[in-house]
Amino acid sequence: MTETLKDLWPGQSVALLKALHILTSNGGLNADSRRKLKQVQHLAQLIKPAIDASLAAKDQPVLADLGAGKSYLGFVLYDLYFGPGGRGKVVAVEAREALIATAKRIAKESHFDRMSFAHGKIAEAEVGPVDIVTALHACDTATDEAIMFALKHDAKYVALVPCCQAELAQDLDGVKNDVDQLWRHPIHRRALGSHLTNVLRGLFLEAHGFKVRVTEFTGMEHSLKNEFIYAERHQRSNPRARAEFEKLAKEIGAAPKLLSFAESLPA
Repeated sequence: MTETLKDLWPGQSVALLKALHILTSNGGLNADSRRKLKQVQHLAQLIKPAIDASLAAKDQPVLADLGAGKSYLGFVLYDLYFGPGGRGKVVAVEAREALIATAKRIAKESHFDRMSFAHGKIAEAEVGPVDIVTALHACDTATDEAIMFALKHDAKYVALVPCCQAELAQDLDGVKNDVDQLWRHPIHRRALGSHLTNVLRGLFLEAHGFKVRVTEFTGMEHSLKNEFIYAERHQRSNPRARAEFEKLAKEIGAAPKLLSFAESLPA
């Protein structure tokens, strides 16, 4: 049986899906649209527990979507959860002014009154208290910036889909030690650099009191960038995880610079 838009996206904004180019201009739903919708729903479901808990705990919780691009994720989460809930705010942070302008227009046309936009770099953004931090396909060190943003703004929940982790692969190119055969070939160096980066990110979050879960964002047939890092803060710090972070970084001979520098500061 062929799934329809009503089956996949019951009660949601068709105009928004058109504006985001998930649907064609005439409302068509082809195989690619169906695939995109299922990906969106899966990611939204992964983030939903953080939104539900935040709405239960606060009258006006704030979700900050960092490196938002066209604000695709922020729009979907607002449409699915914040809009129907009648409470809570979504703030999209993006450095490209043209994308901010387009997103503002879509938000106005969609009557998303509790959605706002901050123009600027993640590291420099000042948006006030934040409860949830999201970053979808945050490229290279942008995921690390999102983690630091979450700590700076005392966020309780962090949901990340990293992308293009190039920094550690570049650093490994100059590292010689007992296990450097693991990254001698460039293809292995890229793959291992990406894997190690996310392992260290998980340990870093744990070191700062988060409980971390790493899972698949979408099937490998849809995207190779399919790792989803979900973290909920339960305490201020975890010395054991901090020691593991420092140990692994020392043994490998490289670590994300933003996180490595932060770990050298007093707890």
